[in-house]
Amino acid sequence: MRPENPDLHAHSTCSDGLLTPTELVARAVANGVDLLALTDHDETGGLAEAQAAADAAGLAFVPGVEVSVTWAQETVHIVGLGIDPANTTLLDGLAEVRSGRHARARRMSDALAEIGIANVLEGALKYAANPALVSRAHFARYLVEIGIAPHTDAVFKHYLTRGKPGFVETQWAQLADAIEWILAAGGLPVVAHPGRYKFSDAQFDALFAAFAELGGVGVEVVSGSQAPSKTGKFARYARRFGLLASRASDFHGDRGTRVDLGGCAPLPPDVSPVWDRLTDYY
Repeated sequence: MRPENPDLHAHSTCSDGLLTPTELVARAVANGVDLLALTDHDETGGLAEAQAAADAAGLAFVPGVEVSVTWAQETVHIVGLGIDPANTTLLDGLAEVRSGRHARARRMSDALAEIGIANVLEGALKYAANPALVSRAHFARYLVEIGIAPHTDAVFKHYLTRGKPGFVETQWAQLADAIEWILAAGGLPVVAHPGRYKFSDAQFDALFAAFAELGGVGVEVVSGSQAPSKTGKFARYARRFGLLASRASDFHGDRGTRVDLGGCAPLPPDVSPVWDRLTDYY
């Protein structure tokens, strides 16, 4: 049966979410989600647990991942939906991306120490179930804990974005490589939360043109990580470049997400849903 409340982008404690894969599935079921994708950052380690929990609960589940990419000197995220978690091309690529995360975290911590905020990496690691995947979100949670800012959005705004004292330039995967890894694993590459990227219209044109030419399939037209006012813009990009539309909360947990699991608005009627290519999972 075609899903009525799909949510195709969510995170667990295997990256920077607050719920374990099992807890994430339970919340999705409680919220009426009928097709869920777990898409942890550069990591597939939670998929087996989530799949088992979904099977036990009768929830249709899509194995996924979110790959960190550097494009036009900015970080862009590409979600892979319907991947084979055992594919060696994908796993080798993700391992390569993860290898740079701890070095970045140490440099971030050192930069924050220079402005008088000491031992932030050690504090952030308390929030990271997988130390190899310690991220800005874990830094933000620790800085809120010690009273540096009232909430994580404020931490990002004042400390962890470009031009702020804790920001560190990082070279992630190339767009072509991320798409190649996802396709090799049988997945559908999808541009995640495009409304978050500070690109000009010309840069968005170039991004989507390159993405489509390289074999990209979809874009998150509706995302909990971007303002609802962006929906129309990215629906137009989807139509223009022949991309399928995804709907995704980008759920991280009660303290890390604006939209709960299953809580996004519906897709506009004039786009083609990406889940029509995921019928093997429901």
